[in-house]
Amino acid sequence: MNIRKEFYNPKYYINRELSWVKFNGRCLNEARDKSNPFFERIKFLSITASNLDEFFMVRVASLKDMIHAGYNKKDIAGMTAKNQLDALSEKLHEFVDLQYDTYLNMLAPNFEKKGIKLIEHYEELDEKQAAYVSSYFEKNVYPVLTPMAVDSSRPFPLIKNKTLNIGALLKKKQGVDGKAKSKDKEVDFATVQVPSVLPRLVIIPDPEKTVIIRLEEIIEMNISKLFLSNDVICSAPYRIMRNADLTIEEEEAEDLLKEIEKQIKKRQWGEAIRLEVEDGADKKLVKLLKSELGVANEEVYNIAGPIDLTFLMKMYGLDGFDSLKKKPYVPQDNPLLPSGCNIFDAIKKHDILLHHPYESFSPVVSFIEQAAEDENVLAIKQTLYRVSGNSPIIKALSKAAENGKQVSVLVELKARFDEENNIVWAKMLEKAGCHVIYGLVGLKTHSKITLVVRREDDGIRRYVHLGTGNYNDATAKLYTDLGLLTCQEAIGEDATAVFNMLSGYSEPLMWNKLVLAPLWLKKRLLKLIERETDNARNNRKAKIIGKMNSLCDPDVIAALYEASSAGVEINLLVRGICCLRPGIEGVSENIHVRSIVGDYLEHSRIYYFENDMSPEIFMSSADWMPRNLERRVEIMFPIEDEALKSKLLHILDIQFKDNVKTHILDSQGNYTKAVIEKGGKEICCHNIFCKEAVDAAKVIKKVKKDSRVFVPKTKA
Repeated sequence: MNIRKEFYNPKYYINRELSWVKFNGRCLNEARDKSNPFFERIKFLSITASNLDEFFMVRVASLKDMIHAGYNKKDIAGMTAKNQLDALSEKLHEFVDLQYDTYLNMLAPNFEKKGIKLIEHYEELDEKQAAYVSSYFEKNVYPVLTPMAVDSSRPFPLIKNKTLNIGALLKKKQGVDGKAKSKDKEVDFATVQVPSVLPRLVIIPDPEKTVIIRLEEIIEMNISKLFLSNDVICSAPYRIMRNADLTIEEEEAEDLLKEIEKQIKKRQWGEAIRLEVEDGADKKLVKLLKSELGVANEEVYNIAGPIDLTFLMKMYGLDGFDSLKKKPYVPQDNPLLPSGCNIFDAIKKHDILLHHPYESFSPVVSFIEQAAEDENVLAIKQTLYRVSGNSPIIKALSKAAENGKQVSVLVELKARFDEENNIVWAKMLEKAGCHVIYGLVGLKTHSKITLVVRREDDGIRRYVHLGTGNYNDATAKLYTDLGLLTCQEAIGEDATAVFNMLSGYSEPLMWNKLVLAPLWLKKRLLKLIERETDNARNNRKAKIIGKMNSLCDPDVIAALYEASSAGVEINLLVRGICCLRPGIEGVSENIHVRSIVGDYLEHSRIYYFENDMSPEIFMSSADWMPRNLERRVEIMFPIEDEALKSKLLHILDIQFKDNVKTHILDSQGNYTKAVIEKGGKEICCHNIFCKEAVDAAKVIKKVKKDSRVFVPKTKA
């Protein structure tokens, strides 16, 4: 595609990292939104804290690595790593201040009104509560603690990543005569880790309300008991964040699994990149921490409240507060796959589109479970990126191998922060007799594909599931994703080719319908955008609609600018990072960008190209990011059934009409909450899709005799 050089001008791009901060800000807006149930606001504040931790450990850490390496190349927005880190430091400090403003001024003052007494400081305890806490400390906490002093014979200890600790300055107690010896005038440092094996929230018995105190407050209240021969001058909670981005020399690793296991252990001890310390902590204590941990002034965050707000997710899980939460939604049966049906008979009738979490993830699990038990199934092949802690899919694959099926599973060991989990699953699958592939050297396998090979009366038939999200039954209740179940011969052939390529580096001479990265997905996308551009220039119908998690590939963005300048209407739903600037005259005035952040995490990818009134619609595991298009194994696949295309268009239509959970991006990189027009009605896409799924399920119950709707289960 011929793209004008001017469309790569850095002034037309938003920095990726700063765009992410804006995304987390949209999550924080949900915590600040008084129209949300109180406990949902607590949950969102916790999510922003968890998001921020990962951002520091990976993205901020990566920028620091670039600076250390002397890497001065500018990003698409014209910023060096140093420029980015400086800009981020300012924005992140502002963000943390807003987090704690939300906690201290909007949420915490309402806890007691909602039936929760949260003890923010141990001095708030009455006599009876203090006695209970003291007893709890002696029986449950004290035996677990390991206080560590620092002096000439004991060096500063290694403080683990993300752990909450309490630092203290100590002074030797006076001698028997009441006078301190000269050497005892020295002030020593000591630290104790708040044990993660104990609950962070401790409930104090109370007949009238829920009274809670945080574990670190209990320890600080009793800290003198840990240093009996010293006076505690001061103490304060602190936490550090370390570089947790794994560096794996895959080409030189003889055993990738062992190499990753080794690198995971190092994650706890990476370079310190952030120090959180209680606001108002003694200056000497903070100075010592900064010096020993090697953090700069701008890497210190003075926290005006409890450190590590992820504890709020534990509060969200407390029993007895359902009235303060959104009523839980139960995913419904897909109309074509009711519980108890034979999934292969159903797929043979027609392609089936799954829409999670509105429709249940159970058919995906059943697809593997029925294949494991079906005597006519010969082989099962699947890619796994992230799975749940007690995965029914892992169990089904193991069962299939035990039943004599040929089971091949690619377990992506490099799925960030799921490495340990995936290593456990890989070993378990191998023990059950599955053939396990540990990903490809230099690439992450992020595609979601399952192939079931079945012997039938008319020959071998291949059944395929393709998805936009992970094979994770837990997150499937929280993430919006799409899946396709099909037995199209062309897709079955392509699926076989995918697994042959993954297991044996055997790439076929041609592909039918699947579009793979890093082979030619990016090239295909650019061609599709170019076709719309040419159509617009020739006065033919042209339109592009894209729904994705992130957009930051410079070639794709420049191509979209070229298309916009030619008159192509481009509507984008980008949940997270967006480096494109919409609404620039002569460049992107025909591009509109919206972001939806709400009850469910938008995760599905849908790509629509008008093609002069012969629309092509694709779903994909890939976002429009360099890592997805160039450094990962990803799949984009067409949806050709007219009924399914209509369903996808309906999904897009409702999401673009959403005026409750939508923010609109302007050319300056700022997001503004969508407004409900005077006289208009609220349109919340998540609520609408839930209602539609429930209504469809009601219809199913009335028309079970319709063979298209209900396929009776038959013996395999």
